Amino acid sequence: MPASVRHIVCETLDLSGDDRVLHLTLNRPEQRNAINEMMIGELETVVAALADDPTLRIVVIRGAGGSFCAGGDLKDFQRNYQGADNVTRVAGENRRFGRLLSAINALPQVVIMLVEGAAMGGGVGLTCLGDLSICTTDALFSMTETSMGIPPAQIAPFVVQRIGLTRARRLMLSAARFDGTEALQQGLVHQVVSDATALETVADEVIAQVLRCGPRANAATKDILRSCLEDTLEDTLDMAATRFATALKGDEAREGIAAFHEKRAPGWVPARKGA
Repeated sequence: MPASVRHIVCETLDLSGDDRVLHLTLNRPEQRNAINEMMIGELETVVAALADDPTLRIVVIRGAGGSFCAGGDLKDFQRNYQGADNVTRVAGENRRFGRLLSAINALPQVVIMLVEGAAMGGGVGLTCLGDLSICTTDALFSMTETSMGIPPAQIAPFVVQRIGLTRARRLMLSAARFDGTEALQQGLVHQVVSDATALETVADEVIAQVLRCGPRANAATKDILRSCLEDTLEDTLDMAATRFATALKGDEAREGIAAFHEKRAPGWVPARKGA
């Protein structure tokens, strides 16, 4: 397991992996991994540790028990917030979830979402944060919030960034349910596979592909891509030029270019098993 999270004790998350790849599993299978206040707190702690880990390359997020994430825990919401008189307090807790989504979105590591079973509400929001999101054909997606009389507040910007305003309007305002095949058509995920076994196989392939790329180059690329949506064109181009120059002068680019000319794998690529 990565040293950055080795000391973190969680009740709602399962953490495993090695120094390069962290497997983060939402672990409330009896509740289809619905997000409660404890899970938010544990995710905040883990994500904050990951943001400062320069050695970790990939974060794989999935759900335990054959389900990805059923969204927010409605019992938790009712117990903690529905009876509260202070609207500001409730709004603050809702905004806290948005800050968590932003923090996951800003991670320097490549984030891979593996989706099977239910991906409802906040589960759709998490899917939209994947740099690479893969689902099974029978995965079930829905932004169910409006069918319960509440808006999909904090996930809305991330869904719009992912699939566009027109598609987001249709799916949110009808609380439509759709499977993995349609999720691919809508642009919510990048790849759909037949079943859980294929999901594992493709995940291993994608992890191997990402590990071929320079970790600092990937982190810089993620920053540039976010800037494309958040900043002016000129500011993005200025920032991209600076990141390019910094990378080109750095050890990673020296190794990468030397490896290209010498027809070998760069030093950051793991050795093949049995080699």
